[in-house]
Amino acid sequence: MGDETWRRAGWAGAAIGVLAAGAAAGVAIERLTVGRSVRQKARLALDAEGPYGALRGTPGKAVADDGTALYYEVDEVEPDPSAPRRRRLFGRKAPTPVTVVFSHGYCLNQDSWHFQRAALRGLVRTVHWDQRSHGRSGPGLAQEGPDGVPVSIAQLGRDLKAVLDAAAPEGPLVLVGHSMGGMTIMALAEQYPELVRERVVGVGFVGTSSGRLNEVSYGLPVAGVNAVRRVLPGVLRALGSQAELVERGRRATADLFAGLIKKYSFSSKDVDPAVARFAERMIESTPIDVVAAFYPAFADHDGTAALAAFRELPVLALAGDRDLVTPSSHTEVIADLLPDVELVIVPDAGHLVMLEHPEAVTDRIADLLVRAGAVPVPG
Repeated sequence: MGDETWRRAGWAGAAIGVLAAGAAAGVAIERLTVGRSVRQKARLALDAEGPYGALRGTPGKAVADDGTALYYEVDEVEPDPSAPRRRRLFGRKAPTPVTVVFSHGYCLNQDSWHFQRAALRGLVRTVHWDQRSHGRSGPGLAQEGPDGVPVSIAQLGRDLKAVLDAAAPEGPLVLVGHSMGGMTIMALAEQYPELVRERVVGVGFVGTSSGRLNEVSYGLPVAGVNAVRRVLPGVLRALGSQAELVERGRRATADLFAGLIKKYSFSSKDVDPAVARFAERMIESTPIDVVAAFYPAFADHDGTAALAAFRELPVLALAGDRDLVTPSSHTEVIADLLPDVELVIVPDAGHLVMLEHPEAVTDRIADLLVRAGAVPVPG
């Protein structure tokens, strides 16, 4: 790593440190009241006892166009049409086999849909998959080596197509995506409009954006954010090249990062600590080189034109009102472009709204499934 890169990393580190002072202040106060060893024991206890992320389905593997192995799981429809949970949520059996495909966000994995998966399990056929280099999927092969190509949202759209071909090759589809997952759905529509036209019967966008992500301030002073944004891609590349060293540093400062993760994931003061730790574990598990590889793709993302593919479909556009990562105004932009949309802004909710207020998100997804004809109107 050259002197200039390290110098830029130093400036970025200083800027990030200043900008994060407000978030870190809360962590510092916690340090005064809760000993580090106590916090470590609490995290270990939550890791051992928390049930979140434990749901598993029938595993499968799709192969992307560059050979990357994409891991997915399928939850099939409950065989008994009179199952109590089906009656309780929807009233009676779904009339047609619809597959609901969930796409997760940046630095997360398929388990981020834990609550929605638990609620819908056995009621409709669902597919949950891990984006390339996330979760149980393999590293992006096209990104490896000196001649590797950058990650693009377009590539993620092609990855989703590969998953659909393997896990749901026929029948109607409802596509649901959070953050980067929503952008993945837009990229799918842009490259495969005929697939949307012929098979997709409903779409859910949760905490996502159709573009202009380079204008997001993350709740921080605009001037400082602009300074960091100019150097951050280079810094992340430099850090990604020293992944082992950086990962050791992340572990050593886990309690500080836990505070920052909580600030940018949730808004509620009373988030279940086990849920907060669950989110922290998912984000911690994303290697720094993957963080670095994906970050530049968001600046280039523009899914505005792709949204036209969904104009004839029922759409859910949902966001937390205090989302600092993809502000709710971005969801409102999506809603403005689609005629048959239900716009939902969840109060006192951050970026991981599906974990923070799971009932609100699950209820709206259930409504989407009814509007899409995936399940009957409750009777």
